Amino acid sequence: MPQLRLPPLPTIGDIIRMYGLRAEKQLSQNFLLDMNLTDKIVRHAGSLNGRYVCEVGPGPGGITRSILHSGAKKVIVIEKDQRFMPSLELLAEASDGRLGLIHGDVMKYNMRNMFPNDLRKAWEDDPPDVHIIGNLPFSVSTPLIIRWMEAISSHSGPFSYGRVQMTLTFQKEVAERLVAGVGDPQRSRLSIMSQHLCKVKHAFTIPGTAFVPKPDVDVGVVHFTPLIDPLIQQPFKLVEKVVRCLFQFRRKYCKRGVEILFPYDYQELVDDVFEMTGVDPSTTPQWLTVDDFNRLCIAYNDICSRYPGIMNYNYR
Repeated sequence: MPQLRLPPLPTIGDIIRMYGLRAEKQLSQNFLLDMNLTDKIVRHAGSLNGRYVCEVGPGPGGITRSILHSGAKKVIVIEKDQRFMPSLELLAEASDGRLGLIHGDVMKYNMRNMFPNDLRKAWEDDPPDVHIIGNLPFSVSTPLIIRWMEAISSHSGPFSYGRVQMTLTFQKEVAERLVAGVGDPQRSRLSIMSQHLCKVKHAFTIPGTAFVPKPDVDVGVVHFTPLIDPLIQQPFKLVEKVVRCLFQFRRKYCKRGVEILFPYDYQELVDDVFEMTGVDPSTTPQWLTVDDFNRLCIAYNDICSRYPGIMNYNYR
């Protein structure tokens, strides 16, 4: 049986010095050296004992150590930066076969077959024994979570295993947007796209002073559990288009956002949308509920089915 505790290893700070590592500003890299905080991130993922974990962007391996200490059966890390591979290889050698390394870009890597097939569960079942954890670089966090939301909607990629849970870090403002409720000034496209597909929880905030180098903002840890049934049961691209257009004018009436869904010659359809949905056109987007967006998406889908080509219209 593999050992669940790692042998004595140099600290993450020592690893950084040993291998001459430094965070690259252009890659939005920040190192988290405090093992109490990395352990706390992992605890908020829930019990990982005997489970399989994919960690995204491990860097020098601080959170990786905490995942291994938690009793995870297998951990696979995806790291784009070649400079971190020697330090991760050192950790892999000490892990008694529990740590696997992938040198690649998570934005391009297909995570569909990372783990054994027998871990796959039906979508209606409890979440599988697979978890995604990551201290994401700020530069990729938003496009990556949108990509994963699309994968959740299609049950593809890592979510071919079922309702895989995720515990991820974001800059504090993005974390607040992900969980923002109706009327919250931070409510945005991210709020709707995540909340209609997942139960989203802001776990805790890490002060920027805990990172090296210190970022200009604090960092929020967010936990995601995919819902069995999305709250908006329409194609992902359609939902994303409607939500994006409405929040394009977040401080104006939502009618302005609906207007840009349609070409100039079809503006009479704007009033049809509000008649079909009962949504008040003078409401600003932050005050729209997920159910409001659901009705707007249903109406837009109905109109697109009657007027071929409108779905492909891009006001830009």
